Amino acid sequence: MSKIKKGQVKKVVLAYSGGLDTSIILKWLQTEYDAEVVTFTADLGQGAELEDARRKAEQLGIEEIFVDDLREEFIADFVFPMFRANAVYEGVYLLGTSIARPLISKRLIEIAEETGADAISHGATGKGNDQVRFELAAYALNPDIKVIAPWREWEFKSRTDLIKFAQAHQIHVSKDKQGEAPFSVDANMLHSSSEGKVLEDPAIVAPEYVYMRTIDPQAAPDTPTDITIGFEKGDPVSIDGKRMSAADLFARLNELGKDNGIGRLDLVENRFVGMKSRGIYETPGGTILLTAHRAIESITLDRGAAHLKDELMPRYAELIYYGFWFSPEREMLQAAIDLSQSHVEGEVTLRLYKGNVMVTGRSSDASLYSEELVTFEDDAGAYDQEDAHGFIQLNALRLRTLAARKRRLKR
Repeated sequence: MSKIKKGQVKKVVLAYSGGLDTSIILKWLQTEYDAEVVTFTADLGQGAELEDARRKAEQLGIEEIFVDDLREEFIADFVFPMFRANAVYEGVYLLGTSIARPLISKRLIEIAEETGADAISHGATGKGNDQVRFELAAYALNPDIKVIAPWREWEFKSRTDLIKFAQAHQIHVSKDKQGEAPFSVDANMLHSSSEGKVLEDPAIVAPEYVYMRTIDPQAAPDTPTDITIGFEKGDPVSIDGKRMSAADLFARLNELGKDNGIGRLDLVENRFVGMKSRGIYETPGGTILLTAHRAIESITLDRGAAHLKDELMPRYAELIYYGFWFSPEREMLQAAIDLSQSHVEGEVTLRLYKGNVMVTGRSSDASLYSEELVTFEDDAGAYDQEDAHGFIQLNALRLRTLAARKRRLKR
């Protein structure tokens, strides 16, 4: 798609954080495209004062301002379905930034339809994954929407250029924004991520001040914390017997994870656009949930289903990381994963201690675990050990045939 020209767009919905970059984008859209701007700020549990974004948008003359609390939808309709799959990208990353983007795009498209806007805009850079995620999701929901990505278009080359533009257009620049930020931060209820600047050399230890969601595991309490998480159809529904909404439950897991130094990750990952990047991720509640979910699956999922899920998971995680949440292949995988969760119910007891999550017990009315079958005591005929002889002989048949050929050909 060729670059959109001035006059081709009448109204733009901007994903607006209220920070310096998106405030500059807001004014740039007005001056570059002569377009009316609608702002949308999503509350995904990032912990920021979102009313500040509303006030800044008002100060910049915006009349249509959306500040939406999406925490419950985020956890219930995006995070929990992803955790049913035990999804991790490249073995460790719990996809905290990746899973937030399709929801933001979904709401951008909805607001565009509600307000009659013909374009949306975001503040993702041309080097990152988020531009891909935002735009693939948007086009999947509205193939005719126009997307403006200022970082791929404008002439600014440095933060100094941005600050000059801000000052020329009376955009407030906080004192701590006058210089380069030490690193870039993205946060939501699932995680926080920090990238760039002091973190760009993967050989150098990340300074402690980078961490914002967890205490240092070494400083965590010397007494462990024991909790019990209840599950229904693969989703957590209670902590220590108390039922909660999806967002409230996850917020409580985050508190428990934070207090026990759980969920820190120092990762060098492969971005979709082709480069490697180093990030510091904190996912306290998600780390607890992943361990608990795998534990309840261990007694309620059949071996074949469990192993197939583990085979599908890397592909599923990659689809989310690459921005294909609204693709048919992700939906197909989700249908299979959700079917597998029909009897994933029960309780898991965990011990949280100095950065560690340890399973100490699991129980379920739908359990496939049988003490009669696994006991080392007299099993009263529940399992005939002599049956194992034929089982081994049948499975060994092809191996013995291969071995016989090797011996024959050596002569």
